[in-house]
Amino acid sequence: MLSQGYWLTEFLSISRILVRARSKYTRAFLFTETDSLDTTYFVLYQLSVICRAIDDLHEYMRRKTRDVQSTEALLRSDDLSYRQIAILTRALRHPDSEYTAKSHVASHRVSVESARLDLQDLVRRGLLTRRRIGRELAYRPVPGLAARIRDGHESA
Repeated sequence: MLSQGYWLTEFLSISRILVRARSKYTRAFLFTETDSLDTTYFVLYQLSVICRAIDDLHEYMRRKTRDVQSTEALLRSDDLSYRQIAILTRALRHPDSEYTAKSHVASHRVSVESARLDLQDLVRRGLLTRRRIGRELAYRPVPGLAARIRDGHESA
């Protein structure tokens, strides 16, 4: 399916479904063997597995979307600037992203000093980490950023 351009199939997990219903898989295989190698049973079973995997993927995406939306709502209720909320919102959606004062200046048209202060404040709050790359500082989201934001709100 991937080779035919169905890119979303990369995210389907059928192994978990097959392991949970091993006997159904075996039965579909046996029906195929005992019915003159008619693969209809096996194909129908595999299609049902793929349909269940698609349903599971949709549920996972709904759950993750709700998590991100609720975390973003918590951010808006905090004392963060709109620029900091924009960084964290992007960081929630792209956890491998990296930010610099230059990228922050370009994105929000603020001074370099304002950009640095925004980023340093997020480091102080434990939401970003900082590392030096050559002469520039780069900022990345902490692992488990969404949980960190929720935990910070629960303790407040």
